[in-house]
Amino acid sequence: MELTFYLKKIIEVMVIGITVAALTTPLSIRLAYKFDIIDRPRDGRRVHNRPIPRFGGMGIFVGSMAAMLIPATMNSNIRIAMVGGLLMYLLGVLDDIKDLKPMIKFAGQTVIAAGMYAMGIRIRFINNSLLAVSHGSNAVIWLGAGIGFIITVLWIVGITNAVNLMDGLDGLAAGTVAIMSLSLAYVAYIHGIRLGMMPVCVALCAVAAGCLGFLPYNFSPAKTFMGDGGALYLGYMIAVLSVISPLKRATTVGALIPMLVLAVPIFDTAFAMLRRVLKNESIMKADKAHLHHHLMAAGFGQRRSVLIIYGIVGIMGIVAVLISRDLYKDAFFLAMIAVLYLGIIIVPKQPKKNFKSIITADPEAVQKEAFAMMLNAERERRKREHAQRAHNGQSEHEEQTGEQEEQTEQETDGEL
Repeated sequence: MELTFYLKKIIEVMVIGITVAALTTPLSIRLAYKFDIIDRPRDGRRVHNRPIPRFGGMGIFVGSMAAMLIPATMNSNIRIAMVGGLLMYLLGVLDDIKDLKPMIKFAGQTVIAAGMYAMGIRIRFINNSLLAVSHGSNAVIWLGAGIGFIITVLWIVGITNAVNLMDGLDGLAAGTVAIMSLSLAYVAYIHGIRLGMMPVCVALCAVAAGCLGFLPYNFSPAKTFMGDGGALYLGYMIAVLSVISPLKRATTVGALIPMLVLAVPIFDTAFAMLRRVLKNESIMKADKAHLHHHLMAAGFGQRRSVLIIYGIVGIMGIVAVLISRDLYKDAFFLAMIAVLYLGIIIVPKQPKKNFKSIITADPEAVQKEAFAMMLNAERERRKREHAQRAHNGQSEHEEQTGEQEEQTEQETDGEL
């Protein structure tokens, strides 16, 4: 009966979240035009070429919050998370309107994350996978107050910004967060009754529902963008809900589960920071070398690039589910497939001299280099064809000349 009860709640949450988000998003578009919250293509980093409203995060926020009222009655930490979600959304909206400096936005995120820790949402321990092999699932490392505070704040702020960085193509952030939320929700569902994770499962479904209701307006060609309001809210909610959930107790290496589900945005963020450090640039500097930019430079276009990243995120979600069920070998080989695909995306078509040149390669520069090489190859091919035609033409001319001379000789002999 308890399982049936939660299944009904999941269905209710999905219906409410999708419906409210789908109905609210058109209103957000009208408000964006009224208050001039428009994303205009003012630099080369943007991939769109026309002004587009960027207040669509309102649909995600209202839809998921309306649906989350159901699990909020089951768990006090979810109510606390909703307060932080409201603050993070308002911070993002302020950035959409005023275009805040990166350090001010980062400081605001840090304050909100610290507030969540103070209100009881915190990482208290992590599993030690090496000890767990010999000592079982209780092999955990308990964190002191200071270390726990630092790790909790870094996790919330880091994942929040990782999702924000992914919001670079139509439908990318909304779709990937929906996949990640549903993956975590399924893990929570598998172990939910035994570990008391069902309220978190329902809350994660609420986040996914808000994304799914918004996605038809955001998938390429987008009618609206979620803006920083939507991106920061989604990153914050998935980070906080993974902390609330006792996923770490689901398996001996369960602490890895949220990291596996969020592996693609974590990798993209870490790769971006490493790239900027190697180029002696600020890690806060925006660029055009994220995963989706590499795919665009390779000529896949927006829709196919987004679908490729959906696939990789989905693979990592399945890896997390397998890990939660102690199917480590299956998870390992599937994870290697995802790593292979990431490597194919990152490594340039043309070989580079060293690791640093691969990391710091500009996708557009690589694309131009490949295009130049293609043009040179085409020029060489045309030169060879021209030379061959000229040679064939000369041979044909000599053959015709020989035939004419022979015919002339025969006519001369005939006259004689």
